[in-house]
Amino acid sequence: MDVSAYYAAEDVPETKDYLMQQVMVRVKDPVKSLDFYTKVLGFHLVMHRDFPQWGFSVYFVAYCKKADIPEGEEAQWKFCMNCPACVELTWNHGSEKEEGDKLYNTGNSDATGTKDGEKIKGGFGHLGITVPDVYAACERFKALGAEFHKSPNSGGMKGLAFVKDPDGYLIEVLPQGPMVSQAVDCNGVAVDGGEGYKDNSK
Repeated sequence: MDVSAYYAAEDVPETKDYLMQQVMVRVKDPVKSLDFYTKVLGFHLVMHRDFPQWGFSVYFVAYCKKADIPEGEEAQWKFCMNCPACVELTWNHGSEKEEGDKLYNTGNSDATGTKDGEKIKGGFGHLGITVPDVYAACERFKALGAEFHKSPNSGGMKGLAFVKDPDGYLIEVLPQGPMVSQAVDCNGVAVDGGEGYKDNSK
């Protein structure tokens, strides 16, 4: 596919102040999710809202300077709505009491929530973060108890990883610079080990 026309496309004046502000995922237990996103991945909670009349709460997390997050509902709303790349964690009240570890379908060849128990062709794939050193980040994630879907040396693509959040959503971990590999990763997988790439949307 030739995408040169898209690279060459002019700015759309009417959208010059638009911002990619959020992606939303539903979570079973807000405490487990907030612990993972803030303590393991290092996001900051920039705003939350409770809607008891509708039975849900939302928590917006983002990479930003903690000192920049204002106090007060109105100020936090304005900051959040102008903060790029937030993740909105939506908690439906009472979901944390439901049985089983998984409640929501992650989109990656997942059977959760299907009536026939068959895996579905997933549309949603993952969230993604970039880090200065994938291997060092993954050593830290492992020490904090994160579950890996793919360690840096497993699979066909070396130097990137996927960790799971408490609900099973995948978080891709990519380098901020060139793709590099190391001899052994956090799970003890050698760079010449692992299996080929698998598309989990199928």
